[in-house]
Amino acid sequence: MTAVDRCSESTRDWVCNAIRLIEADANRSADTHLLSFPLPAQWNVELYLKDESTHPTGSLKHRLARSLFLYALCNGWIVEGTPVIEASSGSTAVSEAYFARMLGLPFIAVMPSTTSAEKVELIERQGGACHFIDEPSQIYEESRRLAAKLDGHFIDQFTNAERATDWRGNNNIAESIFDQMAWETHPEPLWIVVGAGTGGTSATIGRYVRYRRLHTRLAVVDPENSVFFDAWRDDEPDLTSCAGSRIEGIGRPRVEPSFIGEVIDRMIKVPDAASLATIRTVERVLGRRVGGSTGTNLWGAFQLVAEMKADGCAGSVVTLLCDGGERYAHTYFDDAWLAAHDLDLAPYQRVLETFLTTGDWLY
Repeated sequence: MTAVDRCSESTRDWVCNAIRLIEADANRSADTHLLSFPLPAQWNVELYLKDESTHPTGSLKHRLARSLFLYALCNGWIVEGTPVIEASSGSTAVSEAYFARMLGLPFIAVMPSTTSAEKVELIERQGGACHFIDEPSQIYEESRRLAAKLDGHFIDQFTNAERATDWRGNNNIAESIFDQMAWETHPEPLWIVVGAGTGGTSATIGRYVRYRRLHTRLAVVDPENSVFFDAWRDDEPDLTSCAGSRIEGIGRPRVEPSFIGEVIDRMIKVPDAASLATIRTVERVLGRRVGGSTGTNLWGAFQLVAEMKADGCAGSVVTLLCDGGERYAHTYFDDAWLAAHDLDLAPYQRVLETFLTTGDWLY
């Protein structure tokens, strides 16, 4: 489409209506719940889960997808008929396919061939198409190639996540957390714990905490085969890896442009088996299944709770319930899949059972 076409009255009308549709969808949606995780009262520590699975597309990435579409529309990158391309391991693509269908746009998700069948089905159910690659490190170049070939727009969550979200407020996830914590016993959490996929969520929360002059600290958990932890610890922003993360939605083989390490107070490396042991252990506590990235979050949150208890420090910790476990029935909750990936959960389950019983972190 030419520059003249992009400035035409009909194009402006289409973009205005597209933004209206997205804003109307947000206006129809209630905020996500903040759930209290049961811990013994004598510990004097409260743990909360921000349940992002209640979004219309079932995950934390719904917020990101909305912001990315608004950002692209307002920058003039998406107009009527523009094919939208994304590099995604699943949940972002599910949410973006939802918004693309709302606007009548074609959507293609470029993803590793190992992505769970449940997520592929969810993307296709939203009207999106899936384009698989075998080498995770090629996901970016393949997305750019497809966008150029189709005269489309590579929406690029990994670059634009921290730019597209208004970190000062506008009902972002940080503002929502603190609003919902207002009437709790310890309304200003000592820690907020999140994972990093794009880095957008940690950037938003870290900036918001500083902007509001809060004393809350930000901990970021990182799974195996991800470079965020090592790059942050060693101050090596150019660090890369050839492996892809087994915990879908978090962990990257490179430090993404949206990852702002300077706003992070602490990082915790979490073994994949620990993440998956956590989701199986807490299923009994919550009465529901959660996804692998929630397990990573909770493993880190439990460690911080144990440290607070050991130090006699009363307060609260907040983390995210990123998506539901039904998306991983044939992977994380499948014993055969665990055996095929040589994942032994037993040592980590013992750590968790000790923690949930005594509050001690013996790892």
